[in-house]
Amino acid sequence: MAHSLIIGAGIGGLTTAALLLQAGHRVTVLEAHVYPGGCAGTFFHKGFRFDAGATLAGGFAPGGPHARLADLLELTWPVSPVDPAWVVHLPDGRTLTQWADPAHWRAERQAVFPQAESFWRTQEKLAAIAWDVSSRPFPWPPQSVTDIPTLARAMRPQTALALPHLWRTIGQIAPLEDPLFRAFLDAQLLISAQTTSQDAHALYGSAALDLPRRGVNHVQGGMGALAETLVVWIRQHGGEVHFRQQVAQITVEKGRATAVTTRKGLHLAADHIIANVTPWALRHLLAEAAPPALAQETQNLPPTWGAFTLYLGLDERYLPPGIVTHHQVIVDHTRPLGEGNSVFISLSEPGDTSRAPEGMRAATLSTHTAVTPWQQLRQADSPAPYCERREEYMNRLLVAAERAIPGIRRAVRLSLPGTPVTFAFYTRRPLGMVGGFPQTSLFQARGPAAGIPHLWLVGDSIFPGQSTAGVTLGGMRVATAVLQSA
Repeated sequence: MAHSLIIGAGIGGLTTAALLLQAGHRVTVLEAHVYPGGCAGTFFHKGFRFDAGATLAGGFAPGGPHARLADLLELTWPVSPVDPAWVVHLPDGRTLTQWADPAHWRAERQAVFPQAESFWRTQEKLAAIAWDVSSRPFPWPPQSVTDIPTLARAMRPQTALALPHLWRTIGQIAPLEDPLFRAFLDAQLLISAQTTSQDAHALYGSAALDLPRRGVNHVQGGMGALAETLVVWIRQHGGEVHFRQQVAQITVEKGRATAVTTRKGLHLAADHIIANVTPWALRHLLAEAAPPALAQETQNLPPTWGAFTLYLGLDERYLPPGIVTHHQVIVDHTRPLGEGNSVFISLSEPGDTSRAPEGMRAATLSTHTAVTPWQQLRQADSPAPYCERREEYMNRLLVAAERAIPGIRRAVRLSLPGTPVTFAFYTRRPLGMVGGFPQTSLFQARGPAAGIPHLWLVGDSIFPGQSTAGVTLGGMRVATAVLQSA
């Protein structure tokens, strides 16, 4: 029986583990932390359960990644639909509600941005093509000869309609004369494609803009319950998941990956090793055995985004009644987004005592931020500049949140900030980078190949990138690649 070892209990790694276990492999998952999920995990603090990073999960509609995985594994996700998905607050005081229902969404966008309707028709056409292709095995970018026929089988006649847009960006097909419309598009793309309209690939960006219509769900107990569901399934079916086991090294013998060693001295041999880490982390685990291409890749690539996150325990009495649970605030459309100028806000469901004590709500506020300044300040001789910047960002997020949820400052009973330094410590991601690579070109997308036989990458660094839906698709691809290599 082949033994597959998975480094990291993120959604991508757990998806791969479950599918390989179902296919007859012996499976071992090693996780450094005390709970699963990574950046899509949920942690406990002073009576609250906070979503560490991701707060909304899409892809549960029929044919979506989570729905397909549930069918394959015969499991039930602890989710319930969210409609609206979130409310976008524009700098001029207007709001645009991201309804899950297509008819409601069409009426909403026409009321706020009527000049953009031709763009939305093109976007919907491209999104439908992208989601249709993703509903079948689609190993992109191809990395073996077996990928070519699989790609060919995924194509349909309507797929050809996307050909004129393969080298275009969202900015090239959208009317961007209205600066507020551009700011709206940029804010949606930043959270779903890690870049803005000027650079976001037209096909990928169209699918990303369509996420609210693709089965956005509230996860009961927090986002981490998705990973916990997979851990339970793996253990019930004979697989092993070990926490507090941080992998320190991948052993390479005779040109192939053969084993891992943890910081606690556990040494495990494996036929296949799947690393739910970033390329930078993989290079560190391989050390001198890292192939030249991986070493060059990690040297030349600039750092990806990080996140500044504020976790709040809120007294429900001071919140507006019937408040929508998810909001996105654009503070100033004349300045670049991120760094507190665009903020995503998520509240736990009212009455969900698994997330907060009775009469309280858990909230996660987040903004994109560059990782390098935080790391530099943390390494300075004095902690004061780092702490001052952290306080400044906390205030930026609260100022933005007050636009969407008047009175939120008065409701705060617990406040816990998280910087890229925090993410680096708890998730073991180098520099605290989160979210994966900006999706600017299908022809520069990264596949799961690590450059060493029997070793694969999975997670938000490989196409199609971030989101629980994206890493689930990546996990499905990697599981298939492992089985084909046997």
